[in-house]
Amino acid sequence: MGIGNWLLNGVEKAGNKLPDPVFIFVWLIAILMGVSVFAAYAGWAALNPVTGDAITAQSLVSSENLRRLFEDMPRTLTGFAPLGYVLVVMLGAGVAERTGLFSAAMRAGVSNAPKFLLTPLVIFIGIVGNHAADAAYVVLVPLAGVLFAAAGRHPIAGIAAGFAGVSAGFSANIFPGQLDALLLGITEPAAQLLDPSWTANIAGNWFFITAMTLLFVPLGWWVTDKIIEPRLGAWSAREDAPVQVGEGDLTKGESRGLWWAGLMALLVIGGFAAMVLLPDAPLVDAEAAPEARLQPFYHSLVAAFFVLFLLTGVAFGIAAGTVKSHRDIVRMTSEAMADMAPYIVLAFVAAHFVAMFNWSNLGAIMAIGGAELISQSGLNTFGLLFAIVIVAAVINIFVGSASAKWAFLAPILVPMLMLLGISPEMTTAAYRMGDSVTNIVTPLMVYFPLVLTFCQRWDRDFGMGSLMAIMIPYSITFMIFGSIMTGAWAAAALPLGPGAGVHYDVPTPAEAAQPANPVGPAAPERAER
Repeated sequence: MGIGNWLLNGVEKAGNKLPDPVFIFVWLIAILMGVSVFAAYAGWAALNPVTGDAITAQSLVSSENLRRLFEDMPRTLTGFAPLGYVLVVMLGAGVAERTGLFSAAMRAGVSNAPKFLLTPLVIFIGIVGNHAADAAYVVLVPLAGVLFAAAGRHPIAGIAAGFAGVSAGFSANIFPGQLDALLLGITEPAAQLLDPSWTANIAGNWFFITAMTLLFVPLGWWVTDKIIEPRLGAWSAREDAPVQVGEGDLTKGESRGLWWAGLMALLVIGGFAAMVLLPDAPLVDAEAAPEARLQPFYHSLVAAFFVLFLLTGVAFGIAAGTVKSHRDIVRMTSEAMADMAPYIVLAFVAAHFVAMFNWSNLGAIMAIGGAELISQSGLNTFGLLFAIVIVAAVINIFVGSASAKWAFLAPILVPMLMLLGISPEMTTAAYRMGDSVTNIVTPLMVYFPLVLTFCQRWDRDFGMGSLMAIMIPYSITFMIFGSIMTGAWAAAALPLGPGAGVHYDVPTPAEAAQPANPVGPAAPERAER
């Protein structure tokens, strides 16, 4: 580990010498504007493989884009999805923190639990929590830090493990979910460019993503306990830590508060369950395809966590005596928003960088160019799968949205590999592997600054370089073993999901001309797009 520590120390020192993240994004915006001018002047372009339309680089200093920049400035900030999610959840979580609920619950929860099991549990819950999408970032990741602190372990190690599970394992899970419907829904029209009879199967990657989970949990456990936590060293709580986890037995007031908070949690969960299970349930779209019917529920999870944290925090505070009037609740929510002020400033510049990058069309051009490089590489079939993993991982550093990248990559990669005998499901699986593993090492990922903010609540001197240094081992480990798993899966021709194999037989022209038939026992379930 000598060379590895030397490299990570170099990354940390170099990263921490960078300016404040706010000004990093300011400089990135300035560089982006300059590159966009050059790209537009040079005529950078790519051909949309679906529509056949040319995608051309757009100058960000054109009259149209400058007008958009200033007219849409308020909308660009308020439309930045992570900002709304974070502020809503933190309104409730701030009350739960300041009443002492988190402290008491974590002490009670870890009093008899083996400390060594915290890491795999955090990573596994993070991976499963991907079904909650953004809510997993704003809820699980900070709570993982609290959980580790309550167990006497370094809270930033908990944040790192939670971030690795939620983000580096973004495509892994034990059940298909909305991401499967989204990505395989994009795969379907790409495959139909070659075979109009091909239909998407929402469970087409089920076995593969389950295997990803079984692979990433022990790998993340090993990285956390053997590399990250020893690197961080011993931890001792400071007086202004975000959650004072405390020591010793619970007081009578805290025990009473936990009972009341538990009852309130059951009421909240029961209320949301009723809105899913009862007839004409408001959080179910009865007219949608089966795999998409719970989309309203998924979209309401951020609000659900807000209500859960707020009401359980108030119930605990009243029973424990830390909430004496409604003014205490208002004060606690105000203090929670004050803690998020640095992130709001950062979100302002990050939102504009993301928006302007999209306006320039440079992300789409990069994605299509990367796919074309793969197609011209001359690699054999399994080499192409490795290449897809690597290229998806590299592009992911610059373009964060999984669906946006796949929308441009799929129409090139899917038909290309179908002609080589590789199924659309296998190509999608290889893309998903690469798309996940570099989420945690790029400051351009929209939740990276938020995770940095969570770390700085425990250690004010923790910088961007420090966060990158502790996340790189996860990314490299997941990429190496994930690439091996992808190649081995294809070589062994294991099923990717029910009715979904690695290989694909190119149909004859007569077979390809037959329309898709989603009805009948042999037809796969059709994904909603």
